[in-house]
Amino acid sequence: MSHIIKNICLFAFAILAMNVLTGCDDQSTDTFGVSLLDRSDNVTITNATFKASSRSVKADAIWARSSTGYLGKVKDPETGGYVTGSFMSQFHALEDFEMVEESIITSREDGLIIADSCEVRLFFTSFFGDSLATMKLTAHELDHPMKENQHYTSSFDPVAEGYTREGGIKKSRSYTLVNYPDGTQRFDDNYVKNICVPLNEPYTSKEGVTYNNFGTYILRTYYAHPEYFKNSISMMEHVLPGFYFEYSGGVGSMAYIITPQLNIYFRTTKDSKESNQILLFSGTQEVLQTTKITNDDNTIESLVNDPTCTYLKTPSGIFTELTLPINEMMSGHENDTINQVKISIPRINSAMQNEWLLSAPSYVLMVHADSVSTFFDNEQLSDNKYSFLSSFSNKTNSYTFSNICTLVSRIAALRESGLKSDSEWESRHPNWNRVMLIPVSAEFKNQTSYGGTTTTTLIHLTHDLSLGSTRLIGGDSALELQVIYSKFK
Repeated sequence: MSHIIKNICLFAFAILAMNVLTGCDDQSTDTFGVSLLDRSDNVTITNATFKASSRSVKADAIWARSSTGYLGKVKDPETGGYVTGSFMSQFHALEDFEMVEESIITSREDGLIIADSCEVRLFFTSFFGDSLATMKLTAHELDHPMKENQHYTSSFDPVAEGYTREGGIKKSRSYTLVNYPDGTQRFDDNYVKNICVPLNEPYTSKEGVTYNNFGTYILRTYYAHPEYFKNSISMMEHVLPGFYFEYSGGVGSMAYIITPQLNIYFRTTKDSKESNQILLFSGTQEVLQTTKITNDDNTIESLVNDPTCTYLKTPSGIFTELTLPINEMMSGHENDTINQVKISIPRINSAMQNEWLLSAPSYVLMVHADSVSTFFDNEQLSDNKYSFLSSFSNKTNSYTFSNICTLVSRIAALRESGLKSDSEWESRHPNWNRVMLIPVSAEFKNQTSYGGTTTTTLIHLTHDLSLGSTRLIGGDSALELQVIYSKFK
């Protein structure tokens, strides 16, 4: 069988065959080989259909680093399950950051610099649920930075793990997602919705010094130790490890926080002209941000055990596992080359009419079941060889993987090699012929050449932490794989 693997997709006619078939998915392929090749050719193409089984698998904890923070609690109207989101964010300092000269600051008390006010704003451009729902959060000051080189999962709780500072900021705040600060033009195109958490109460540092507010602590620390602000790492270690924004009440909305921002307001005077100043630090992709997700375990278990279908549910909810019929696909084709393996997984539309129904995940990754952790831990991208990305198609109401032949052939080769040295290899590797379908967030970059041609390149893949849910045909109903083989006569 090893020579089959070596020859995979080497024939130009096979490449053409795959292109033609991909463009004619709705057409029959029963006579495909005959129509493509002249009788005088030395190659025969055949096709076959096989059945694949599937089941739902509880996602458990997933790697939860994301540039978006999720905050709130909502109920899935279709399944009745609740999902809760809280998130942690560090704050970024520019390299060699510098403040204005201390002498021109006129916000003072007893001759000492103060901040006129201080706040954290959690900016969001999208959300799920009812914007009028009354929610509550608690902002916790971190005691020490979370580690950049550690993989934090969606179950990680900074409070329970001792990351929040005892005696530090612990500020509760009720909010709705339609809150607007005083004086803001509601219809201003430049306005970005946000949740505001004022930090104007007296603040006591770890050194036991009390300031009139948190902003004053930041300002005075800078002028006493500007070296603490030379970069983000130094600032996190010496001044501001970050904040954990914990959901603490209410049901009805989940905000997708794109930028947490610490704002410190003060005044300066120069050339007899007084000016209002804002010192700000933002949560960005240069620093760590994690989300803690809590699902309704009873609901998740009941969905996983539903034999009539399978589920994709985010965040950190349910994956779908496929068992590929590798042995059947190889039987009788030991001297053939596999040119194409195509599978479509249709979605089952909900019969419920509800404006808050969760959408189907936009992108799904297929990867070998034993490679899931490695894939995300190493921040890999789908390579269309051993991992594949599919986007949901409204036209076909399905996720389609047009050609996973390299993955199938690799699995077959691993099995063949394993059985040579261990007759019990299959039982010792129960996931050997299983792949996982995982909802992901995909980031792309468009590049336009001098000739005007635009190419789209995948640049980032992470677990999908947004709210999504869909049922798929599977479980008791088998899925079809369409396979094309070729061989020399």
